[in-house]
Amino acid sequence: MRFSNAFLDEIRDRVPISDVIGRRVTFDRKKTNVSRGDYWACCPFHGEKSPSFHCENRKGRYHCFGCGVSGDHFRFLTDLDGLSFPEAVQQIADMAGVAMPQPDVQAEQREKERMGLVEVMDMATRFFEDQLQTPAGAKARAYLRDRGLTGRTIETFRLGFAPESRNALKEFLAGKGVPKEAIEACGLVVHGPEIPVSYDRFRDRIMFPILSVREKVIAFGGRAMSPDAPAKYLNSNETELFHKGGVLYNHARARKSAQGAGRAGNGAQDEKAAGTIIAVEGYMDVIALYQAGIENAVAPLGTALTENQLDLLWKMTPEPVLCFDGDGAGIRAANRAAELALPFIKPERTVRFALLPDGKDPDDLVRHEGRAPFDKVMASARPLAEMIWSREVQGASFDTPESRAALEARLRQITAVIGDEDVRRHYQQDMRDRLNTFFRPAQRHQSGSGGGFAGNRQQRGGGTRGAAQGTAMPSGISDRLARSALVRGTQELPALRESVLALTVVNHPGLLFSDYDEIAIIEYENRDLQRLWSSLIGIAGTVGARLDRDRLIEELEAAGFEMLLKGLEQQVRNSRLWTATAEAASEDASEGYNQALALHKRTRALLWQRRELERELALATEEGDGERVPQILRALQEVQHETVRLENQEAIIEGFGVMSGRVKGPSAR
Repeated sequence: MRFSNAFLDEIRDRVPISDVIGRRVTFDRKKTNVSRGDYWACCPFHGEKSPSFHCENRKGRYHCFGCGVSGDHFRFLTDLDGLSFPEAVQQIADMAGVAMPQPDVQAEQREKERMGLVEVMDMATRFFEDQLQTPAGAKARAYLRDRGLTGRTIETFRLGFAPESRNALKEFLAGKGVPKEAIEACGLVVHGPEIPVSYDRFRDRIMFPILSVREKVIAFGGRAMSPDAPAKYLNSNETELFHKGGVLYNHARARKSAQGAGRAGNGAQDEKAAGTIIAVEGYMDVIALYQAGIENAVAPLGTALTENQLDLLWKMTPEPVLCFDGDGAGIRAANRAAELALPFIKPERTVRFALLPDGKDPDDLVRHEGRAPFDKVMASARPLAEMIWSREVQGASFDTPESRAALEARLRQITAVIGDEDVRRHYQQDMRDRLNTFFRPAQRHQSGSGGGFAGNRQQRGGGTRGAAQGTAMPSGISDRLARSALVRGTQELPALRESVLALTVVNHPGLLFSDYDEIAIIEYENRDLQRLWSSLIGIAGTVGARLDRDRLIEELEAAGFEMLLKGLEQQVRNSRLWTATAEAASEDASEGYNQALALHKRTRALLWQRRELERELALATEEGDGERVPQILRALQEVQHETVRLENQEAIIEGFGVMSGRVKGPSAR
């Protein structure tokens, strides 16, 4: 009996592959990560003492890195238990609680017809490819060349050209013996009772074949060459093969790239970074990114992201990145996508948002500047919670109890739609924490009371926070690291280097546009500065290069940051860091900012290194690894020495510009 692909996909999706394999193996508790659906065991196909057999629920696949076997649910049962394929299907269907399909002659006939339509679509693709190389396709070739596409890229994506003719494709297919009904069923011609003679749907357009998950051409997108065409982009209509809202452009290729990158990674963090999927807006964005070496990008087909497409993304990766233009329209589209995703998020299933510089799309970035600027945008992708919060607070005033109560009610209503109870509870707590920080003006006043780095450290307190949290390392090292102003966690009072970075850009917004990519991805430890920075980047993306200091401060104050800005101003003036003030010459401001940024980057690196070492130490202690523990302790000691050295160098930026003679106005205030 022949099973439809839809039925096989359904029962595979209903039964995690770990449930199938877990009946025959014992999963290793140390290497397995149940929350991620990531399982390891000793291979049942060959004898081994250490687990090298891996299965992943998200991909529905298994692979042994020892003997090389791999497959899906059915392959596991046929290879290991010797079942026939129908018997394996029966067993998985029973586990899924799905009845086996009864033999259906009509269904089998429809499947044959469907496969026939796939062959017709491939013939049409070859026709369009050939037409691109004819004299009639010269203009289309020039357009693709001007967009920076190479011949290899054009060939990889099978780009083509539909000539300006009403019947060129129809006559070609008819000449190959394709019946009129098949041409119509593929959506390649416009036909109907009111149309006496059918005609080609795509005319004078660059053609983009749209592939199924099994890499078969199921539809086309066509870009008009004439500026007078009523639609710049035209997609195939809905057919037996093609349902627009359930398809992603470049799906199959991106999935392979993400899975391959994940398998090549050297650890969980590498796998997560390399194995994600990026959703961009258009065909050309996907193709340009591919040519730049970013092969894991997909795009919806000219419309807003749908629930089905979002589900496809989650089947490929637990945390896809949705990439939008940084202008007003792009931010509105990102907010719509956030609303779409919010009800369906679960543990290990969410989205992040990457906002491009205003007026740029992925194609622009990589074509003119290579992949580095786009990689920076990806590195600064915001979590879903941050997008929701920014949308609700940006540009609004909360100077009355009523307005603050309204904000709280909106956030409560927004998070109530989350279906997963645990995630909903954590989102509600996260929003409460943000509200508590947002409506705490007294502490924002205090942020200006410091008198330099040493004073800030005293006001932030000693090592009780680190001691209370506890680590697996000896308390002497842990307490010293926890007391360090450079590597502490979230603080009520910003570290002076963070205040310098933020206030310098506020007072000299020209820096933002001279080095937008670098500035946009700065990460702050202080929660108030995180919120300020999120609003600042959003304002810059909306206003663009017209943004000046007065406009920026006006927008930030309207968003509720007036007291924080005053506190930052007082803090840097008390510390005599004139390069961060409005009176500093632009050259001094830029130099002071660069010094503070270098210190900040090194600080963040130390923080990350310390956390990684603490995790390693905890694991080594748990495993009783007497050899690794002293090595990790020595590494932690080196981190501490570097921390102390950097603390002693924090005063490097202090007073810069005062002696340079370039600061405008009085040298002291």
